[in-house]
Amino acid sequence: MHTIAILPIKSFGAAKQRLGELLAGGSRQALARAMFADVLNALRHVPALDEVAVITGDRSAEWAARAERVLVLTDPTEEGQSAAALIGVRHALSEGFDRALLVPGDAPLLDPAELTALLEREPAGERGVAIVPDRHGTGTNALLLCPPDAFVPSFGPDSFARHVSAADAAGITHSVSELPSLMLDVDTPDDLAEVARRLESRRGLAPQTRGALSQLGRMGALAAPVPAGA
Repeated sequence: MHTIAILPIKSFGAAKQRLGELLAGGSRQALARAMFADVLNALRHVPALDEVAVITGDRSAEWAARAERVLVLTDPTEEGQSAAALIGVRHALSEGFDRALLVPGDAPLLDPAELTALLEREPAGERGVAIVPDRHGTGTNALLLCPPDAFVPSFGPDSFARHVSAADAAGITHSVSELPSLMLDVDTPDDLAEVARRLESRRGLAPQTRGALSQLGRMGALAAPVPAGA
């Protein structure tokens, strides 16, 4: 199936406000940029993806994406992840894509092999939706929509239940795919601590995020730095 990945990215300067008690604005911006770079790199190593589209109004994200020869679609209003995803969905429909994978830019542990396996098995029929929950089971960290406009995405708190209901209302078969590397996004200090913990035992994983966390640790912004070569 002809498949596109859609990666909405808000302005780095406005990213990760819930980490405000832990990190100053410049540190949050650097972390958001690093996580985006790791997610984008992982997507570019998934053979089943025919195109990757970054949806953003942030100039630095646009430059980073174009440097990787990735399609950039402008998000002029930055009204949120769901609205940005729809910009990508409209592009997918206009270009004749069969499926659209909606992924976040703050899940830096994303494993191309796990994502490849998902794309090879889902959806099983001509119309279907695969929902990847967050690690708490309440949010949604990714959607695989076949066709791309199977239903209107509605990300945010408690979005998992909304997406299940939307699939049911549209009469579309849905599956729940728990991909460990994609279920951990970074919204809270606890999420960030969990990412740091996993990076300690995984050499070579998420190098940009690893570097950012190591730097923050040396600055005293985190309890301890993540070793750069761990």
